[in-house]
Amino acid sequence: MPAQDAPPPPAELVALARAYGVDSSYPGPGGQAVGARTLVAVLAAMGVAAGTPEEARESLERHRAEQRARLLPPCVVVRQGRRTALDVPADARLRVELEDGGSWELPRGHSHWVPGDLPLGRHTLVAESNGTGAKAVLIVAPERLPRLPGRSWGFLTQLYSVLSDRSWGMGDLGDLAELAQWAGAGLGAGFVQLNPLHAGLPTSPSDPSPYRPSSRRFADPVHLRIEAVPEYAYLTGDRRDQAEELSRRAARLREEVLGHDALIDRDAVWRLKREALELLHEVPRGPGRQAGYEAYRRGEGEWLRRHALWNALAEEHGSDWHHWPKGLRHPDGPQIAQAEKELADRVEFHRWLAWQVDQQLVAAQRAAREAGMPVGLIHDLAVGVHPDGADAWALQDVLAGGIAVGAPPDAFNAHGQDWGLPPWRPDALAEAGYAPYAELLRAVARHAGALRIDHVMGLFRLWWVPAGHPPTEGVYVRYDAEAMLGVLALEAHRAGTAVIGEDLGTVEPGVREELAARGVLGTSVLWFERDWQGDGAVLPPDRWRPGCLATLTTHDLPSTAARLSGEHVELRHRLGLLARPLGEEQERAAAELADWRAELAARGLLRPGEPLTMPALYGFLRATPAELVGVWLPDLVGDPRPQNLPGTWDQYPNWRLPVADGAGTPVTLDGLAATPAASLLAHLLATPGPH
Repeated sequence: MPAQDAPPPPAELVALARAYGVDSSYPGPGGQAVGARTLVAVLAAMGVAAGTPEEARESLERHRAEQRARLLPPCVVVRQGRRTALDVPADARLRVELEDGGSWELPRGHSHWVPGDLPLGRHTLVAESNGTGAKAVLIVAPERLPRLPGRSWGFLTQLYSVLSDRSWGMGDLGDLAELAQWAGAGLGAGFVQLNPLHAGLPTSPSDPSPYRPSSRRFADPVHLRIEAVPEYAYLTGDRRDQAEELSRRAARLREEVLGHDALIDRDAVWRLKREALELLHEVPRGPGRQAGYEAYRRGEGEWLRRHALWNALAEEHGSDWHHWPKGLRHPDGPQIAQAEKELADRVEFHRWLAWQVDQQLVAAQRAAREAGMPVGLIHDLAVGVHPDGADAWALQDVLAGGIAVGAPPDAFNAHGQDWGLPPWRPDALAEAGYAPYAELLRAVARHAGALRIDHVMGLFRLWWVPAGHPPTEGVYVRYDAEAMLGVLALEAHRAGTAVIGEDLGTVEPGVREELAARGVLGTSVLWFERDWQGDGAVLPPDRWRPGCLATLTTHDLPSTAARLSGEHVELRHRLGLLARPLGEEQERAAAELADWRAELAARGLLRPGEPLTMPALYGFLRATPAELVGVWLPDLVGDPRPQNLPGTWDQYPNWRLPVADGAGTPVTLDGLAATPAASLLAHLLATPGPH
């Protein structure tokens, strides 16, 4: 029975859901009350029994009693410079144990306050009252996130799609360093924004989407430049011969990918690279290299151990840990210690792989900065992880099992969306002092000049879809946004990293304003910038928000060439994705282009009667106050194909397309550097605009 036709949930269930941050209704197109079946399933994923009104009532009473009995919440997040009230007994004694070993005694009083002059960091709050004591994590965060060094422009790219004459069938970290050096030193670009480089599932065929990774904490070794591993120079004898044969096979694979209408074969690339890396792992390391590796191992600690162990176990038992022997399905399982001994060599290999990727990420960001880029690399943090992967196994105590993140029905998708990604449990995350979230941010930000957070609205709420339910029968679950933003601010501050939030689509009122107040930049796509509160007219450049990354497109949208030609409508028609008849969609697309043509002509960016051009559109972006202007790299050669077409799976080659020209012929990095459009756009965007 559809959710909107179900009877309203009992009052006890609604109250219990509210206590755990679960909304019982949602607004907007198709807005409605959430059914009892959904609420029960979502609460069960948090370990809360609510199958009957009696169970719901007992669980609510238990929850309230636990809250009353607590002297402190599990985690307290405050902003430096603000005095923050604590709800504790009047006679409680409070002390702050600082992360550097110092201590602060807080004065007693009828109301207790965390002072505003505590140092930034992750401390411990200690409370004593009536002979009982309690401890809580105390996070002191900066008021705002780091600012950008100034206005700049740069390229948006999917790394795998940018091949050179040296890569092994897909773009790699060596290509990234080369791209950054060319864009920075040659064109004056300030940044390169990437797709997520997270580790993918080691299955064949693999899931090519960088937004459904096995781990967000570690990057994927498929991105390694084999020849840049220092031990490559010391291969001798049979190992050298084997490596050279693999290089020749890689050259043939690269030529195949660079053929007309060819696709990137990630699995074939990884087979070659894995064989080469196993050869390199056997090469003895010098004492300096070995010391560097040991330091990396110590620094990564338990996170690295679990990641490497999961990969070794996946080689033995398959990549879906839900089907492993029962004693291995949890990182603290009874058979884990024995399995780790038996697989010690493979665990060590995967630790070493993580180190190699880390080393090349360091080199890529260094290359970007040395090329004069004020920002350098902008890494992308996906909204979640694959339910069968390494992070879902390692973090199952703080992720909601049997739940997928998605989106509710809206005006553009009446069926809603199910992304298949397990979300953080807000209750478990708080109990853990937000440590897993902080560690993730720390890892992704440390080699970045800025960090892009996919679906940044998820710091406030996420649409949870229980297993077996359609996306229309999901529910919004709320997070402690003050805590999520505070942890983000602290980790970004420590890394010196600015943050860009992908805030496209349905955004709850007040969210963009709160993000802006904390210094999180938004994302503005030209085609969506209209006066939606008024007559829907094109939004003039002086009304754009300054705190944003302004672009013409993203990886999920039509390329600029396709939008200008109308090819994006025809493609969706061929795949049966249009919501209206083809003629009607074409008329709407033509009207949109006409609006923009008139706007650009009125601003002197086009001559009367001249069709829309890419330089004119980018000229409009330059005229906005946006702090960052992003150029979709395939726009340089007029590639009409989107990298990803939402709503498709095997009907379209998502995430497998090399950058190509308008005729579908792949273009290498050298070819991109030689195109006249690169220097033309660089000159245009280097011209000072408003700030």
